[in-house]
Amino acid sequence: MTPDPLCDRLATDVDEAFPELVVANQDLVFGVALRVVRDAHTAEDVAQEAFVRAYRALRRYPDQQVRELRLRPWLARIALNAARNEVRARHSHLDIDETAATVAEQSDGPLRLAERNDEQRMWRRLLAQLPDRYRLAVALRYIDDLSYPELAETLGRPLGTVKSDVHRGTALLRAAYDAEQRAQGGAQEAAS
Repeated sequence: MTPDPLCDRLATDVDEAFPELVVANQDLVFGVALRVVRDAHTAEDVAQEAFVRAYRALRRYPDQQVRELRLRPWLARIALNAARNEVRARHSHLDIDETAATVAEQSDGPLRLAERNDEQRMWRRLLAQLPDRYRLAVALRYIDDLSYPELAETLGRPLGTVKSDVHRGTALLRAAYDAEQRAQGGAQEAAS
């Protein structure tokens, strides 16, 4: 494992290097929180709590431990735990994922933008219907771009289990998408 220069700076001076850690990982931490709590406002609060926990931990850890951290999975794990704690505290059922929509290229017209938005809503809805185990694994792998080892570390599961969860989750997504396409095709045929 090659040393992370940011980890070296954090080990030397947490206060000076911590803002860089936040900027470099805020999307990851927010994304993990959002996939668990399913509300953007709450996810912001959870992300802030995760960074506070990370800061406190970095202040307590010995320098060598900070230098050896794998920051992305470590932060994702902190965010995941903070989000799960929030869900437990609220005792609420998770709503459909409300992640931000993609910004269309300027050359795209309103029709293409509407199609893209419809497609994104469909994929978010299909992803939201997966059991949590598969939804989290697929989202962290393909949306947050965690590697399989990072994913295993984040979720606290063996590498083979994580690979299996991602595979099963994508298979379930594919089956749900195919079923949706067949249903839309049947509805179009009935309308004509």
